[in-house]
Amino acid sequence: MNKSELVEVAAKEAGITKAAADKALSAIIGAVVKTVSSGDSVTLVGFGTFKSANRAARTGKNPKTGATLKIPATTVPKFTAGTAFKAAVAPKKAAAKAAPKAAPKAAAKKK
Repeated sequence: MNKSELVEVAAKEAGITKAAADKALSAIIGAVVKTVSSGDSVTLVGFGTFKSANRAARTGKNPKTGATLKIPATTVPKFTAGTAFKAAVAPKKAAAKAAPKAAPKAAAKKK
């Protein structure tokens, strides 16, 4: 799904025009980008968290020549999916994780 398809679904679900949905989606994306680029995180409970992460400097290898090169440290955006989002994507795993584990029965002592 691309942005125009998302705008179309949002407009239909919310009962608003595509132009209004596009404007709202662009405003949300802009707010998330601005907040994360300033170093803060954006948490949408149940959906996930957008934040920035520091990536350390490291050495890499040019695949064509095999020469080593230095890759500088940088800051990258990071998204961590929320519990409800994970459960919607992989319901069996979420259900298995949520089910409490039964404690092993203690062996009966014989006298």
